[in-house]
Amino acid sequence: MLALTLTAELTGVTDLHPLDTSEEPYFYTFKVQCTSCRETHPNWVSISRFESTEISGSKGEANFVWRCKACKRESTASIKDAPKTYTHASPPTRQTIIEFDCRGLEFTEFQANGEWLAKGQETPTKFTSIDLAEGEWYDFDEKSGEEVSIKDIKWEIRRA
Repeated sequence: MLALTLTAELTGVTDLHPLDTSEEPYFYTFKVQCTSCRETHPNWVSISRFESTEISGSKGEANFVWRCKACKRESTASIKDAPKTYTHASPPTRQTIIEFDCRGLEFTEFQANGEWLAKGQETPTKFTSIDLAEGEWYDFDEKSGEEVSIKDIKWEIRRA
């Protein structure tokens, strides 16, 4: 099991999470490495919890099935549950966003492509279309009259 964790400084917002519904799935984007030969795939790969692929020679399915070009071994990854929300903490704490059951592969880097959502920390304001690809995000909460932000973003892939 691997977990994608996030540590970030949230100012004026909380409950940060990817927009990940069956109507609008989030594609988690990673660099992938074979655990047999340690070869790293040269391209970024994307995985959605709403898409499944059959595992060859098996009756099972996985969200991501990959055959290493170097050693030809087939590997799989499946997303365990819906993503968890990242809540405001002072000082910022590492929190798990999503967990993967990986067989024969490891995710080594994460790219935050896609839409994220959050809400005002002390207001009912909902923030949509949050883009974390640049490593920070700024906006203004009309209800509180304050600037809100997400910065010092650190993604980490850890053993769960």
